[in-house]
Amino acid sequence: MTSQSPEEIQAEIEQQREQLAGTLDALSAKLDVKSQAQAKVAGVKADVKDRTTDDSGRPRAELLVFGATVVVVAVALVWWRRR
Repeated sequence: MTSQSPEEIQAEIEQQREQLAGTLDALSAKLDVKSQAQAKVAGVKADVKDRTTDDSGRPRAELLVFGATVVVVAVALVWWRRR
């Protein structure tokens, strides 16, 4: 058995406290469902924005054309069914 000095024992205790604090923080983060959901929503929003805008932040032209086509087809179907 090795004998440790009080300073070594104190250093070991501090190291264990830091590890325990890290473990508790990780567990707390895993149990915080609201924060996880908010982070997921933020990630999805960023992903959608990246996919639907060009480098300057403007909507991509092909998506605008697609959206306009969907609207025209929907209006045409409503008009055709009412005839």
